[in-house]
Amino acid sequence: MDSLTHIVLGGCVGEAVAGKQLGKRALLLGAVAQSLPDIDFVASFWLNPANDLLAHRGFTHSFLFILLAAPLLGFVADRYIGIVRLNKWIFLFALQMFIHVFLDAFNSYGVGWFEPFSHVRVSFNTLFVADPFLSIPLAVAFGFLVFASIKNERRMIVARMAIVWWAIYLGYGIINKIAIDSNVRKNIVAKGIVDTAYFSTPTPLNNWLWYVVINTKQGSYVGYRSVFDSQQQIDFEFFDRSDHLLQQVSDHEDFQHLKRFSQGFYTAEQWGDTLVFNDLRFGQMIGWKNRRGKFVFHYYLSHPDDNHLVVQRGRFTGWDAEATRSLLMRIAGN
Repeated sequence: MDSLTHIVLGGCVGEAVAGKQLGKRALLLGAVAQSLPDIDFVASFWLNPANDLLAHRGFTHSFLFILLAAPLLGFVADRYIGIVRLNKWIFLFALQMFIHVFLDAFNSYGVGWFEPFSHVRVSFNTLFVADPFLSIPLAVAFGFLVFASIKNERRMIVARMAIVWWAIYLGYGIINKIAIDSNVRKNIVAKGIVDTAYFSTPTPLNNWLWYVVINTKQGSYVGYRSVFDSQQQIDFEFFDRSDHLLQQVSDHEDFQHLKRFSQGFYTAEQWGDTLVFNDLRFGQMIGWKNRRGKFVFHYYLSHPDDNHLVVQRGRFTGWDAEATRSLLMRIAGN
């Protein structure tokens, strides 16, 4: 999830677990503790973009990292802060980091829970990385806990209400995911597609309109499905994988890393003199409006030095009032 969600949720969890003993310090320590797995951002200072994609949400988001870091951080907190017992410090750090890596697994990037023993990335594709319907209520509760002068009992109630909202919204996303995937499987059968893999994931800033990709040997079918759609059929657009374009770079390290990172959901394109690798998991640029829209994640294999912020640079390209209006209309159903 986005950093804001981790910070405010971490603060609320810190208040719920240790607010009575630590007071408002529990908010700060909770926010810091839940943000710790994202320390892997420092790797971007010396890794090239392709390597950095695999480093992010890798080892620092693994269960082994939590097992190693939580006792160490607990000992440091016990030594310099005290107040609560050592075992509670260790529990607090372990809980916060576990919540972080657990929540990150619900969007499309993927999390290396089992690093370094397995490079499998866990992705449940249930929440968009920045969902205001999740983060804003949490931020309101966090702000209230920071600025309001209320007794510990009421602070605990606010913190618990925030955590309950997080759990309810996550459950709501899972329910939507189950419904969408059920419809996708029906569409796969109706189209007679075999030997395939598929995924669905929410479009930006909501949990009602879902982006769907069905893989075949030749390429991928891309479409959109709203939880409010009355029609069962998804209107798909086909994108050829164009593997022949990648033969010239098949032995390049960057390409091997990108292919592994994409989990097989990719296409290749030639833009003028530039060979482009698309990771389909991150969606299209306003694809619900433009069915042939370019993909958000596009990596310039011919110009690797031009790939800064590769995951985010196309996220909101072309967004304006009309694009927002078309998103709302598509959410409302076909």
